[in-house]
Amino acid sequence: MKSTTRPLAPRETAEDTAIARLERLGIALPAPPPPIGNFVTHVVQGDLLYLSGQGPTHPDGRLHAGKVGADVGVEEAYAHARLTGINLVAVMQAALGDLERVVRIVKLFGMVNATPDFTDHPKVVNGCSDLFHDVFGERGVHARSAVGLGSLPNGITVEIEAIVAFR
Repeated sequence: MKSTTRPLAPRETAEDTAIARLERLGIALPAPPPPIGNFVTHVVQGDLLYLSGQGPTHPDGRLHAGKVGADVGVEEAYAHARLTGINLVAVMQAALGDLERVVRIVKLFGMVNATPDFTDHPKVVNGCSDLFHDVFGERGVHARSAVGLGSLPNGITVEIEAIVAFR
């Protein structure tokens, strides 16, 4: 069976680092949000970093809650998924110490707190996927699932977890 993955492009200059890309995007990484239960933000197993689900939490602790398809629209939820992606990158930085250790974002699992008739889950989770591509370039291209759920912790609009290959 033929692989559908794209080849990874080598980094050519210092301007192509994840930190440089974050700076160009105007993104300062926050401290990783603490877990809200009896778990850790990440687990390292071999050369894989498993990131626990993160949500759209601001550095001051504010979070975005609501039901997508009812009181939250797709564009707003996309922004929430992007913020969630920033929180995931913050956990990567804390866990690895250097984002250049990221070889590839392997997989995202995106959960959207949605009404039963909402069907644009992929458009919402694209907020995180697009951010990962913007920050990591071809290393940020990943496999993904995007599903709708009846509720999420604290009523947040989106929760996303990730698997990251690193060196």
